[in-house]
Amino acid sequence: MSLDLDLARETFESSTDFTIGLEEEFAILDPATLELEHRFEDVYAACQRDELLAESAAGELIASEIEIRSGRAESFAAAVALQRERRIRLFGLVEGMGLGLGAMGTHPWASYLDQRIIDTPHYNRLRHELGYVAQRNNTWSMHVHMGVRGADRAIAVCDWMRELLPLLLAVSANSPFLDRRDSGLHTVRTEIFTRTFPRCGVPSPFVDWASYADFIGTLKRAGSVVESTQLWWSVRPHHSFGTVEVRICDAQTRGEESFALAGLIAACIAQTALSYDEHGYDGAGRPLADREIEENLWRAIRYGMDGRQIDFRRGVEVEAPAALESLLSWTEPARSQLDIEVDLPARNGAQRAREAIDAGVAIEDVYRDAVAETKRTYTAVPQASRQA
Repeated sequence: MSLDLDLARETFESSTDFTIGLEEEFAILDPATLELEHRFEDVYAACQRDELLAESAAGELIASEIEIRSGRAESFAAAVALQRERRIRLFGLVEGMGLGLGAMGTHPWASYLDQRIIDTPHYNRLRHELGYVAQRNNTWSMHVHMGVRGADRAIAVCDWMRELLPLLLAVSANSPFLDRRDSGLHTVRTEIFTRTFPRCGVPSPFVDWASYADFIGTLKRAGSVVESTQLWWSVRPHHSFGTVEVRICDAQTRGEESFALAGLIAACIAQTALSYDEHGYDGAGRPLADREIEENLWRAIRYGMDGRQIDFRRGVEVEAPAALESLLSWTEPARSQLDIEVDLPARNGAQRAREAIDAGVAIEDVYRDAVAETKRTYTAVPQASRQA
């Protein structure tokens, strides 16, 4: 992806508000043993023979992972329809190859030492530059893009989205297991990815495009980055698409939960933009400091939706479910404008997995049930479509 900052600014200035794109990552598995299969190249080659998947399948560093992308859609409903069709095609193709797909933030027992990096110039460079960090990243997530018109406005949206990221992470938490053990965390994926990759996690606020471009330009001149995809922040302006991209969430075991989470993220981005339009950059005060967001991020990692977030403006703790209710209330105008329904489950993936463990279910069986649930829900056809 280009690091031409003038071109990126022009892309944002001509972007269209609130277009949407969805990205979902899956682990490639042996359906019998549930071990990771390093078959990305084979799956990707098969995708190239499917007109729809040829433009939507992509690699993400390790050879046991495949990503599908909805592409740009004019509405959330359209993005869901595009992604649903691509899911069904991908799952059918993979099953025909004798493989399966998993959707959790981590694999409960696969060793990162066994991972193979995709053999392309891009990923070979990352392997050389990042070393252990690239090897360690056997994780899976989901991303949401939303068009935001205006370069300064996009930076402002990123700045203000920062404080929403811990709660969005808590809602998405779906990776309690690692090394065949209960990690004690709700999202150990976040500890692996955002704590090890450079230029990752939650960035400091930039305030405007000029400050952002000055920093990125310095990194470019110093040789730290050669393309914009090396900016792995949990929220970032995407130079090529003119979108604000949220990248903090775990992959979701159930297909409808993934769509509900994507709808919530899209509503947060849109509502942040609408609030900026009404109140300006600092109309609601100052963006939270890095240390404040970091405190809530740790609470999301450790306790997920079973924990509490800190409302730093009021100086009080808030139960995570109550914080979510407040977020849903705040985003109601954007959800109404964009016709987004957010139907989140009472308990998320991490909570359900830990409930099973507490009931005496083995980690291997928890994961087997999750893989079966992923296959069932990601390939489900809506009732209205079946009746048509």
